[in-house]
Amino acid sequence: MSSPTKPLIPLAVLPKNELGLTVRDYEGAMSTLCAGCGHDSVTAAITQMFFELSLPPRDIAKLSGIGCSSKTPTYFVRGAHGFNSAHGRMATIATGANAANRELTYIGISGDGDSLSIGIGHLAHLMRRNVNMVYVLENNGVYGLTKGQFSASADIGSRSKRGVPNVVAPIDPIMLGLSMGATFLARSFSGDKAQLIPLLKAAVAHQGLALIDVISPCVTFNDHEGSTKSYRFMREHEVKEIETDFVPWQQEISMPHQKDDAREVIMHDGSAVRFRSVPEGYDPHDRQKVEEYIRERHDRGEIATGLLYVNENSSDVHEMNNTPEIALAKVPFAKLCPGSSALAKLQEDFR
Repeated sequence: MSSPTKPLIPLAVLPKNELGLTVRDYEGAMSTLCAGCGHDSVTAAITQMFFELSLPPRDIAKLSGIGCSSKTPTYFVRGAHGFNSAHGRMATIATGANAANRELTYIGISGDGDSLSIGIGHLAHLMRRNVNMVYVLENNGVYGLTKGQFSASADIGSRSKRGVPNVVAPIDPIMLGLSMGATFLARSFSGDKAQLIPLLKAAVAHQGLALIDVISPCVTFNDHEGSTKSYRFMREHEVKEIETDFVPWQQEISMPHQKDDAREVIMHDGSAVRFRSVPEGYDPHDRQKVEEYIRERHDRGEIATGLLYVNENSSDVHEMNNTPEIALAKVPFAKLCPGSSALAKLQEDFR
């Protein structure tokens, strides 16, 4: 069943961004997911993020695989480019699209089944190539479209809706990213829009692959007592490592460091942002210490959220391959294919 068009019923004058667009211009079709699904909260955060960043919809490319999560791109930025790929293959399609046109802003939406089971090999290569895109992994621990079997992210001891415990060790996308050399790793909760929107903005600004693991409860099959991916479990066990906000590049704002105290900083637009120091010794640039800290929190039954790891000095796939600044899709055909004489000259170099 196709999603119905969302009706435009303005009840008040909506604010506009720098492009003169309202948030409604960044919406998509009406959701057909279950009422209360965490994925719809992620959609709302993505919609608001693109609106606040004032990105032209025509410059956005959204991709997905198969699963409840992969329906999400239908529900935001109707004017963007889009591609719904095969199960687990979104990372591969995104790599090819990014190689052909580096000028678009890419956002891929996947799930724990789509990414960590059939698609885990493709996700691993996306990480090592550091493809410049935002990768949102909507993580609910079950296969919602096929009636609630455990996915690869289900924790040991977590129970299904019918009471069966999971006995297989989970795959943690953040730990996978740390081992594969990913350059931006964050975790959030679909019920925490205030944290998720700044993380999404930072992911768009990052030069390389930005993976955000979003715990997004499945209200039909995995939001019950015994689930470690439920709304209640997340609210009782979430630990925010960093109070996040995102500020686009402007003239530097600085202020003295005040240990353990909240600090209010006035931004360029006149708004005030409150900052608090991260836990003593936590460094999101130290890959080994981040891994140790996440394991420590996990052993204490806690889920660390926020920007957990970032490497701001990495090279993305285009820098590694020395591709031109202009999108390959815009390079004239005569330059892309200079003819048989150029090929013959190239072959001489290998003789």
